[in-house]
Amino acid sequence: MKLEEKYKKEVQPKLAEELGLKNLMAVPRLEKVIINIGLKEGAENKGALESPSQTLALIAGQKPKIARAKQSIAGFKLRAGAPIGLVATLRGRKMHDFLEKLFKIVFPRLRDFQGVSIKSFDGHGNYSLGLPEQIVFPEVDYAKIDKVRGLEITVVTTSKSDKGAKRLLELLGMPFEKGK
Repeated sequence: MKLEEKYKKEVQPKLAEELGLKNLMAVPRLEKVIINIGLKEGAENKGALESPSQTLALIAGQKPKIARAKQSIAGFKLRAGAPIGLVATLRGRKMHDFLEKLFKIVFPRLRDFQGVSIKSFDGHGNYSLGLPEQIVFPEVDYAKIDKVRGLEITVVTTSKSDKGAKRLLELLGMPFEKGK
């Protein structure tokens, strides 16, 4: 069953019951997923963005946007407007497909994976996690990678509390650490 179907048929009614909500539109749901790669070398070398951009496009299923520095920082040799990363924001079907792939394919491929940390909620119902290498995604060809880079994934929900967001992600299939 697809993640979108699972939410509508199983998760939404169960979550409404658990949280004591009568209106199904008030039940927490996924809003968007943001995938981010930081590139310190992007400020000096414009060509450094090409390979990571192609990799992120394969992972996300859409072309990423270049994130630029908002202000100059002399200590980091950084100028305002210099490219410092890549960002892809997924919504709708692409978001559901990405999360399904993350839960069922990517997490099982991680070495010594015991589950994701419960402490990574931000207090407003959003969850962030970092992956140390992009090669755990099945689309990425190791031979075409110039450098192994990490990436950050943020799952934004409509929940106002971490408790509601955690339960939503749990019911959707996110593997949280056991016993913590």
